[in-house]
Amino acid sequence: MGLSKFKINWVLNEELAVGTAPQKQKHLEKLADEGIKAILSLCGENEVKNDLNLDEFFDHKRYVLPDHKTGKILTCIELNESLEILRNLLKSGPVFVHCYAAVERSPLVCMAWLMKEHHLTLQQSLDYLMQSNPGTNPLPGQLRVLKEI
Repeated sequence: MGLSKFKINWVLNEELAVGTAPQKQKHLEKLADEGIKAILSLCGENEVKNDLNLDEFFDHKRYVLPDHKTGKILTCIELNESLEILRNLLKSGPVFVHCYAAVERSPLVCMAWLMKEHHLTLQQSLDYLMQSNPGTNPLPGQLRVLKEI
């Protein structure tokens, strides 16, 4: 994944951004240039092969959520725990939430944030994420979990 495919899309200016997994040093530099201070990684280390030490440059937490490839269903507990981690990371400054492709998991967490913290409906948050992060496409089962949080 080159820099042209690495994407950062702001969901809430200077607060919350979403995108694909950083895999090169220049991706970290781009994040820093955008003002990102913290990173929430939602994919496993086995999904993204890199030797970047995110902890060296950002307040970084990894909390792996299941995607369509795992065969596991996301739970309300997992989604709420990811929101709690996000809440804590925001104390450091703007947060970049990523999964592998920014299609399912990271947009879903951002949608949940908009619903819980900014009182958007599920449909409003989905519409908003589809505009701010083209390619957003959470699975029906993931959307059902959003209805429950």
